[in-house]
Amino acid sequence: MDFSFTEEQTILRDSIRKLMDRIATPEYVRRLDREQAYPYELYSAWVDAGLLRLPYPEEYGGLGGSVLDMVVLAEELSRKSADFFMAFAGSTFCGLNILRKASEEQKQHWLPKLFTGDVRMAISISEPDAGSDVGAMRTNAKRDGDQYVINGQKIWSTGAGAKNAVINVYAKTDPAAHYRQGLSLFLVDNDTPGLTLRKLDMLGRRCTGTYELTFNDVRVPADRLIGGENNGWNVLLSGLQVERVTSAAGNCGAAQAAVDLATQYAKDRKQFGRPIGAFQAIAHMLADMQTEVEAARTLTWRAAWMVSTGQDALREITMAKLLTSETYVKVANMGMQIFGGFGYSMEFDMQRHYRDARSATIAAGTSQIQRNLIANLMGLKVQ
Repeated sequence: MDFSFTEEQTILRDSIRKLMDRIATPEYVRRLDREQAYPYELYSAWVDAGLLRLPYPEEYGGLGGSVLDMVVLAEELSRKSADFFMAFAGSTFCGLNILRKASEEQKQHWLPKLFTGDVRMAISISEPDAGSDVGAMRTNAKRDGDQYVINGQKIWSTGAGAKNAVINVYAKTDPAAHYRQGLSLFLVDNDTPGLTLRKLDMLGRRCTGTYELTFNDVRVPADRLIGGENNGWNVLLSGLQVERVTSAAGNCGAAQAAVDLATQYAKDRKQFGRPIGAFQAIAHMLADMQTEVEAARTLTWRAAWMVSTGQDALREITMAKLLTSETYVKVANMGMQIFGGFGYSMEFDMQRHYRDARSATIAAGTSQIQRNLIANLMGLKVQ
């Protein structure tokens, strides 16, 4: 088991870091957070650099990157902002589901548009009464000739309001069936008549945007159905392992950024005639922070390595998602303490990490759901 980078991965990491340093300056990140503005300039740079093509096969215009390459990318994007990675991940993970489950005609139509940035993609699963409980989903789609008519309400859809966004909507097409046999996936343009979007005022991760969606007789062509009718659950599960391990890597990158920020502050800030990092109380906090981030990162890389070698890594990926999200929350909290009053000021970046980190233990499966899954995989049969 060798976690060292290949020469190509080192080049990939360095090129992404240079791109992010050039565009996602501290001033840029602060402005977008303050204005709750989508990172359009940064997204365009990703398109120009070919990053949107990274995980796709060459036969479809991709670069043939592996899950390990995606972990490298996720860490680097999230070092600037965990929210930036969400903008990238929305398009990428939805696109990968198209790659796995769509018809050849649909692949040829949608993937080139993703690669060129002509469309972005966002996912929409959760509802006001259906979060972790997917079975409680009420949004429905009914066939009407060569169209489907969608009605219902969704919430927590990240990036749904971005320009040219195509929302990947999961809806019930067989209300009498168990949700694993009665869901379907539809691609819905965010300006489709009957669809109303409301941007939510969130505590953190304010750039990409989080939306509530209301569907009132929204009509979509039948060729916007991906994977076949009532096969949405299989589409959803098809990329779960790659998506979660990549998300865990994003948490690692953001957590490392928080540690780096706190470490630099501890070197620069002087009290009682010396840098505060020279005091054991502060130095030990930083040592613990770095150790925990490295432990979380090691678990993530092991899980990614298992996926890359074709092993079933569900338990390791779930543990990585749990540990990395909680580690990000922990180090951001400790970073706030090290910064003292300056950490509580909106003029300093640690408060953004504090706000952004808090969603990591909720989004994409809460920490409680992750613990239930781990326990079940241990044979404990948790309810």
